[in-house]
Amino acid sequence: MVKTIDTTAQLTPQRTLSGKFGMALFVLRIVFVSVVVGLGVILVNSGSLPQSPDWTPFAFFGALVALSLLVIGLDVRLKRKRLDVISAVYFGLVVGLFLAYVVGLALSPLLINRDPQIKLWVQSVLSALLSYACISLLLQTRHDFRFIIPYVEFAKQVKGSQPYLLDTSAVIDGRIADLIAAGLFDGRIVMPQFAVNELQAVADSGDKMKRSRGRRGLDILNRLRSMPDVDLTIDDQELPEFNGQPVDMKLVLLAKNLHGKVVTTDYNLNKVAQLHDVGVLNVNDLANAMKPAYATGDALDVRIVKPGEEARQGVGYLGDGTMIVVEGARDQVGETVRVIVSSVLQTSAGRMVFGRTSSPAESTARA
Repeated sequence: MVKTIDTTAQLTPQRTLSGKFGMALFVLRIVFVSVVVGLGVILVNSGSLPQSPDWTPFAFFGALVALSLLVIGLDVRLKRKRLDVISAVYFGLVVGLFLAYVVGLALSPLLINRDPQIKLWVQSVLSALLSYACISLLLQTRHDFRFIIPYVEFAKQVKGSQPYLLDTSAVIDGRIADLIAAGLFDGRIVMPQFAVNELQAVADSGDKMKRSRGRRGLDILNRLRSMPDVDLTIDDQELPEFNGQPVDMKLVLLAKNLHGKVVTTDYNLNKVAQLHDVGVLNVNDLANAMKPAYATGDALDVRIVKPGEEARQGVGYLGDGTMIVVEGARDQVGETVRVIVSSVLQTSAGRMVFGRTSSPAESTARA
């Protein structure tokens, strides 16, 4: 788990499906080789191949079988095939050949008295040029052409209007998995490849603490991939604007390009994204919104655990982890005191409650 991220290794349902499809692929490859062998036998027996020297037909037969095995080898070698890339190539090839045919028809009056060989060369060059241009265009803009190629994601229905791009800090934090499982995110979840690389670098760190946090982040990614209702995508596109930019800025630029929102716990990234008019969901803000609300005048029982920074201040923690600074409790460290809330400070970094120790009269009245 340190050197590579295997996003399917821990998912039993995916392994079961992989086994079923693996058997289907094995049968398909056997049928493919059998068909090629059959075609080779028919070609050798047809007598259309050169017969001199005597081994020439068998050489053609061997080359045909070797070519089929090479195709299967490439298919096996390329394990992770992106459907949008394959679709862009197919669609670009179809459009390119169609355009070449139309242009060839338009040029036919100019070539009507020309040698047929010249016509063939012109048509071939047009097909090659236009096919390359269309395929190149769709490969570079495939993320913007989903409405033109509706079958790119026929296996999954894209939910929501905006994708959510995960920052490494949000993944390492871990709470994002529970928030997604609770159904608070109704859109597509995107993890950029450069963020995965950063997470893997943290998991490879020589520092034990960093290595532990990186591995936890990889475990969270695997957990998200195991959720059947979560549409998680690893986005590997590289924008020209990425050159020389740090990971945080790349994330903001990608979110702007995809018209999505950044999910993070990083306060600084939160501010940078806002400067670029990119929507941000701060996990700390979401967590704070789930905490109980405290109003001025509420009475709480708090255990003072340490002295505060200012004179007479004591510090304690509420049940949800919120820190409370209590005026007049510096000498009561280790004791549980009744505190009257005087104010609440809410920031993206968290919530802080300020209070004071209650007087005997207030304690009696509230009792």
